[in-house]
Amino acid sequence: MKISILIPVFNEEKTILKVLNRIKETKISNIEYQVIVINDGSTDGTKKILDDNKDFYNILIDNDRNSGKGFSIKKGIDASEGDVVLIQDADLEYDPKNYETLLEPFILGVADVVFGSRFIGSDKKRVLYFWHTVGNKFLTLLSNIFTNLNLTDMEVGYKAFKTDVVKNINLEENRFGFEPEITAKIAKRSLRIYEVGISYFGRKYVDGKKITWKDGLSAIRCILKYNLLR
Repeated sequence: MKISILIPVFNEEKTILKVLNRIKETKISNIEYQVIVINDGSTDGTKKILDDNKDFYNILIDNDRNSGKGFSIKKGIDASEGDVVLIQDADLEYDPKNYETLLEPFILGVADVVFGSRFIGSDKKRVLYFWHTVGNKFLTLLSNIFTNLNLTDMEVGYKAFKTDVVKNINLEENRFGFEPEITAKIAKRSLRIYEVGISYFGRKYVDGKKITWKDGLSAIRCILKYNLLR
């Protein structure tokens, strides 16, 4: 099985090489990786680090300007050649050691889509912001109401899809609205969706965390738009 790992990155000079190195160290029997990095107009040292470490990835896509996570993921999907597409954030909040857990339902042949979850399972999670957790759970609940799925973590960064499934979904959102959009669109199809517990090493804003309350409002808009108006 070949896995296309998509890494959208914007101004992550402190973590991008660590993420790539951990991917390289994470070996799974009979699994081949295609690593695709999408540099989303970084203005720090990210681009130089990527140019100096080409052995760590297969494809580098450079966006002319910062266009958003969703835009970058769409570019990565277009370049994917694997059986499964897996999204890997570049900030080290999600550890590649979770790959075996995420991929197991595909290996067993029972899944078309797999979501990680920061709220189930016994693996380690960093204790962080209470209101972020409340916000994530509210958005997941709102999404579940309309999709009739019983997810515990709709906003999770770790999502994986059979490549032929995700390539046939018309994705429109360019920023963090990708998460509720893709959830709404897979829910409308007859797909086998699984959820697995993952570890989570969350960041604080002082560490470079980017998502804000404005992205929460955008997520509500996307939940309503892609569930009710489409």
